[in-house]
Amino acid sequence: MLGNFKRKIKSWFKSSYQNQFITPDEIFLDSSNLSELDTDQFEGRLEKPISKLAIKFLIICFLFLSITYSSKIWALQIKDGDAYLERSENNRLRTSYIFSNRGIIYDRENIVLVTNTVSPSGDDFSRRNYSELPGFSHLLGYVKYPTKDKAGFYWETNFVGQDGVESFYDDEVLGANGLKIVETDALGKIHTQNITSPPIDGKSLRLSVDSRVQNKLFEIIKNTSEERGFQGGSGILMDVRTGEILALTSFPEYNPTILSDGDDSAAIQKFVLDPLNPFLNRAISGLYVPGSVIKPFIAIASLNEGLVSPAKKILSTGSISIPNPYFPDKPSVFTDWKAHGWIDLIDALAISSNVYFYSLGGGYGDQKGLGIAKIEKYLREFGFGQKSGIDLPGEKIGVIPNPEWKKKTFGDDEWRLGDTYHTSIGQYGVQFTPIQILRGIAAIANDGILLTPSILNGGVGQSSTPIEIKKEAFEIVKEGMRQAVLRGTAGGLNVPYAQIAAKTGTAEIGKQSLNSWVTGFFPYENPKYAFVVTMERGPRANSTGGVYVMRQLFDWMNINTPEYLE
Repeated sequence: MLGNFKRKIKSWFKSSYQNQFITPDEIFLDSSNLSELDTDQFEGRLEKPISKLAIKFLIICFLFLSITYSSKIWALQIKDGDAYLERSENNRLRTSYIFSNRGIIYDRENIVLVTNTVSPSGDDFSRRNYSELPGFSHLLGYVKYPTKDKAGFYWETNFVGQDGVESFYDDEVLGANGLKIVETDALGKIHTQNITSPPIDGKSLRLSVDSRVQNKLFEIIKNTSEERGFQGGSGILMDVRTGEILALTSFPEYNPTILSDGDDSAAIQKFVLDPLNPFLNRAISGLYVPGSVIKPFIAIASLNEGLVSPAKKILSTGSISIPNPYFPDKPSVFTDWKAHGWIDLIDALAISSNVYFYSLGGGYGDQKGLGIAKIEKYLREFGFGQKSGIDLPGEKIGVIPNPEWKKKTFGDDEWRLGDTYHTSIGQYGVQFTPIQILRGIAAIANDGILLTPSILNGGVGQSSTPIEIKKEAFEIVKEGMRQAVLRGTAGGLNVPYAQIAAKTGTAEIGKQSLNSWVTGFFPYENPKYAFVVTMERGPRANSTGGVYVMRQLFDWMNINTPEYLE
């Protein structure tokens, strides 16, 4: 019995030991036969313990990382702690500019007029390099460079155009500065720098001007001024089909490099104190009494109003007289520059008769006049008394005198017939800019299209306005201007290589001085270009002026740029 008991005990221990192990077939049996097991929770699946090798590998990795970070912390905080503390105190992160380059400026033939050069003084930006050809200062202008404060930081971070193209097209040629992060120490030594945004260079411009013609025109005006006693002068050529400016120059001028650099205070002071005012762009900002160059517009107005026919002749005995309401025994006399006899409209334009245009403007004898209101109306239609819209800064408006202007200027003095007479020949209070005269003459040459002048090649964004005038009026006036060259006051422009039509003007400035004008267009049969030259405040006895300047230019163009005369 005792033996049986022992066998049972032994059998129980054996059965208990065997039950500690689960065979795979038992798992498969439970998984397939017991539907209540959740297999997504790994119920009924065999679990295998992590191996000792994997545990050892993880322990080694953790130890390596701990040692690495501990050593780095030790190096930063203990070994090099003082050095990093000093650097953190002395170093600064700051934003620094990467200056963009301004756009390059070319003439119509892609000759460089303005470019950029690396500054020899070590500035962070390039300097503007202006053409050494004389005659471009007022057209191109100059710039003001970025400026630092006493601590060495830029408080003005952009180039700023100050005149001419540099000013008017500043946004286009400016570009956009880039940025970089710079780490420096207390002494300004750079340790690291990283670009956060690159600079974008400005847009280049191609102008409509021909630098050869412009330079030559300036030289002739300069030499004529200095040799003949004029205080200055200006000249412009414009395409009568597009409004593109072929040349625009003014004398005297300044040096754009000196003004941009700003270092030569003596030279700058000389420009500022110069009584001839080299900063004045006489071509668009000079206001002048036009004299007889106003006569073509008076003629067109009279023809369009039907007040005169081309064949109507008026007697010029050298003057006209009208009663003086204040002194009946002393009539008001308005003189001509000579007695011309009986002349028609074309004759009057060719020889520039004052009496004929007194009659057209204010009326005389059996000739009815326009009157000041219609004179003003037509002058405004041709662009006078308003800006031309040329893409240059500083343009002036000018003055067309009328009763309101006289009252404002001289008090309660009323408008008189004599005021109309004087206005009709471009005297009294009339003041125009050369660009206005040029624009008006171009509108005559192209039969009534008032163009907006542009210095950009292609005349980008410019506009034109038609003038409602009878075509016959334009033809008659153009013929009168051609006759002025063939047999009249502009005879100096009668050249064999080109057909030129022109009108001269002489405006008296006091008793000793005068302004000399010439304006016109070419070729006569198929006009392409209009021109104007104004020689300012020369001696009254001098017979050399605008015509002399243009004759020299035409002679030069015939040899060097004949394509413009064809």
